[in-house]
Amino acid sequence: MNDLSQFDLTGRRALVTGASRGIGQTIAKALATAGADVAITARSEQALQETSDCIQALGRSAFPFALDVTDVKAIDRTLAEAVKCLGGLDVLVNNAGVEEVRPSLRVDEALWDRIVDTNLKGAFFCARAAAQSIADVKGSGVIINLCSLTSHVGIPTAVPYGSSKSGLLGMTRALAAEWAPLGIRVNAIAPGYFRTAMTDVFYENALWQEAMLGKIPLNRFGDLSDLEGTAVFLASDASRYITGQCIAVDGGYLASV
Repeated sequence: MNDLSQFDLTGRRALVTGASRGIGQTIAKALATAGADVAITARSEQALQETSDCIQALGRSAFPFALDVTDVKAIDRTLAEAVKCLGGLDVLVNNAGVEEVRPSLRVDEALWDRIVDTNLKGAFFCARAAAQSIADVKGSGVIINLCSLTSHVGIPTAVPYGSSKSGLLGMTRALAAEWAPLGIRVNAIAPGYFRTAMTDVFYENALWQEAMLGKIPLNRFGDLSDLEGTAVFLASDASRYITGQCIAVDGGYLASV
């Protein structure tokens, strides 16, 4: 293995949840660019059309599925269908997630359950279904979880979200230790401040933008393309001796806290 061949994903089969837009769409396209065929999920299959078209334009196969990751039975069913379409599974990217800014004293059970069930419970059961397929069919593979800065630091008005993402980091480490004998590596990416549909509410506040930029050593917000290389790296043989890690793609934010 030499040059950049270890980053090549040709022949790999990947599944990305929450792939209709934003980070999920970016990662799905990056994996396809590196050579992978990709199954993609979102709550609505129609919402995946743009992502599917982009993957196919890259010469790779795209398989869209409607999936609500809070439904465990639907996870098992959809993962089985995706594995059948792909002919196996090598990479799972747990990206599906939700957030709602709300002061903690106003957080009710419904909001807590919606966020934690999507971001943490859903990620676990997707990982479980993927690991079973990987172990049964091939015996090696990669799981990449999308964590957050809130996996590491406390953010006011984001307690359910931060709790779910802190739990996801703990899950990443525990599964990495447990599934290493199966040949499955489990890592995470913690994006810094990227403007997406989910975070757009923050960026509408000019004072917030100014204050936040002052905390980012590289002095800019992330561009979605900044996540592509990390995702391909963790999915590829270039990271074959890395498991249980969380890579912050944050412009230096955590390093300077």
